[in-house]
Amino acid sequence: MIALTAITAEPLDAAALVRALDITGIGALTTFVGLVRDHNLGRRVMRLEYEAYEPLALRGLELIVQEAAEQWPDVRLAIHHRIGRMGIGEASVAIAAASPHRADAFAASRYAIERIKQIVPIWKHEYFEGGDVWIEGATADPDNVEAREKAMKIACT
Repeated sequence: MIALTAITAEPLDAAALVRALDITGIGALTTFVGLVRDHNLGRRVMRLEYEAYEPLALRGLELIVQEAAEQWPDVRLAIHHRIGRMGIGEASVAIAAASPHRADAFAASRYAIERIKQIVPIWKHEYFEGGDVWIEGATADPDNVEAREKAMKIACT
């Protein structure tokens, strides 16, 4: 059985993530897959490398699942984030949200990606033509109410 939350160096499989969810009584299923794009800030990106403090990153993903369950009790959520070297077009994050109703599935999925950016200690090293740069990772305290409210506002807009 696949874990509902994971930090992994293995390629992500969104279909397996969906299969990990209990879809009994479900009327809607959303998936979000974040891909490595070939450009950023006007530069041609060659590849990315993600690093994480894995124990804390996994706790962050589990906290996001818990927060989503509090907000949308009928939603079932699974999140996997990849670390290591990734080429253009490869998946860096996969989120699956299942719910009796589509609005909650969409909102929980959007909430999850916003919270990942806020609280999960994962750092992106971007390699582009002519150089490389570290992209700042999560900086919010998981208990920061303002950050959580901002993610909720984005998710529910």
